[in-house]
Amino acid sequence: MIPDYRIAYHLFDVRTRKNLTDRELARLSGVSKTQINQIEDGKANPTIHTLCSLSLALGVPPCDLFSIVINP
Repeated sequence: MIPDYRIAYHLFDVRTRKNLTDRELARLSGVSKTQINQIEDGKANPTIHTLCSLSLALGVPPCDLFSIVINP
């Protein structure tokens, strides 16, 4: 049986560590600033394609942008 879980996104942390604004990341990745903000605010679940675009723009593996949190 699969445990109850949620996906936590770390886009804001990675983006700020790289000293990029959301507007700069949008330009580099081709992902809209609105979608970046929605992901960072936990209001959107990005596709694999979007995660890969963001990871390439940030120079990190896609797995650095999210983690799986198992709910107790």
